Amino acid sequence: MIDIDEQVAPRDVAVDATGTRSVLAWLMVVGGAIGVLASGILTYDKIKLLQNPDAQLACALNAWVDCGGVVSSSQSSLLGFPNTFLGLVGFAVVVTLGVVLLSGARLQEWIWGGLQVGVVLAVALITFLQYTSIFTLERLCPYCMVVWTVTIPLFVAVTARNLRSWAPASGFTRLVSNWSLLIVLLWYVAVATVIWFQFGPERLFAS
Repeated sequence: MIDIDEQVAPRDVAVDATGTRSVLAWLMVVGGAIGVLASGILTYDKIKLLQNPDAQLACALNAWVDCGGVVSSSQSSLLGFPNTFLGLVGFAVVVTLGVVLLSGARLQEWIWGGLQVGVVLAVALITFLQYTSIFTLERLCPYCMVVWTVTIPLFVAVTARNLRSWAPASGFTRLVSNWSLLIVLLWYVAVATVIWFQFGPERLFAS
């Protein structure tokens, strides 16, 4: 839990001493890198299936936990091209900005605004894909779930930072900032619970 000092200005310079800025920077670098890797693997799998629809993917654990059933669906190309391209570009930008922060540089507020728009769109997209994957396709894609896992904390952390900068006196800002980790954990638990009750152990652990 990170307490907000009401006597300190909300800009990045004010949170350096608490380590908040460096934690966010590392989250962006590590989380973004994991997202790039997962998106790259999914892109490779998508191309592989386009070349050979009968190809066996390494992530095909059973009939219900299989990237192929998700990657080959129409939902995997919502804008006319693979969603994974968005992941490759978006996570690469996140990594780049994280590295810039770790170098000691400060980002302009308009960049943080653009990043906020990006994480909002990203979390909206993964929420839609979670729904379609779990309830419509009834297939779980391990690498897609990796993308879900890193997108959620990035959304919460970036939003908390921007709230501290844009609305430092708000009670909502204090709530999100002080309980960011709990929000992420509860979000994970909610998704995991839905998956568990939708699929059950007989599907999740089927051979």
